[in-house]
Amino acid sequence: MRFILYCIFLGAVQGLTEFLPVSSSGHLVLLERLLGVSFSGGSMTFLNLMLHLGTLLAVVISYRKEIAALFKTPKKILLLGVATLPAAAAGLLFGDAVDGLFAGEWGSLLLACSFFVTACLLFVCGKVRRKPRAFGMRQTVAMGLMQAVAIFPGISRSGSTIAAGTLAGADSEEASTFSFLMSIPIILGGFFVGLLGALTKGSSSGMGASDIVGVLLGVAVSAGFGMASLRLMKKLARHGNYKWFSLYLCLLAAAVLCLHCFGRV
Repeated sequence: MRFILYCIFLGAVQGLTEFLPVSSSGHLVLLERLLGVSFSGGSMTFLNLMLHLGTLLAVVISYRKEIAALFKTPKKILLLGVATLPAAAAGLLFGDAVDGLFAGEWGSLLLACSFFVTACLLFVCGKVRRKPRAFGMRQTVAMGLMQAVAIFPGISRSGSTIAAGTLAGADSEEASTFSFLMSIPIILGGFFVGLLGALTKGSSSGMGASDIVGVLLGVAVSAGFGMASLRLMKKLARHGNYKWFSLYLCLLAAAVLCLHCFGRV
């Protein structure tokens, strides 16, 4: 029963933070440090992978029309490919090193800095107003490079890419839509790479019936909360105002810094 509740809790956190501009990976690292557990071993690896599958399901359902429209516009598919390459390369080359860095002694300080950087990006994005340009390679490259930077926990993938696209001249709503379409190959690629590693190490072995139920509930909760957060982001993107998320991340960064000073994380 405890594992089932754990799955539901983590599913809610994953679903909300994956698409809201607050960094799901940053919240995961913070939870690891606060709870004194690791989400990268044994059945927890399998659970983490499945929760990402839930958020993938959420974005596919929420943007099914936009995904269908991609097949009618080969240029958009090309742009998505270009936007995906930097993050894919960064993840393969530096992913393990970054994970080790944030798991180390100074990980909480780095996490606080990353949360603060995201807060600044969102604040600047909301303040700077530029005349929107036709979405093209300029915005794609800016968003793709920022998605690569978002391999650092605490740097929100959605928040940083939307900010980069907007600052590069894209309409806020269009940048938001492209950002979430960008998440599909990244989440899918990460899922298959992680699944291969999990199967190789036997991470899902030894799971009982109740554990499987917990994982399935976690996936459903992750998908449900993911769809809710996507609906909220669609509304916010029309105005390009993310100040409350910026304030939340500033407070969170300060809290992490205080917890570090008192030796709690």
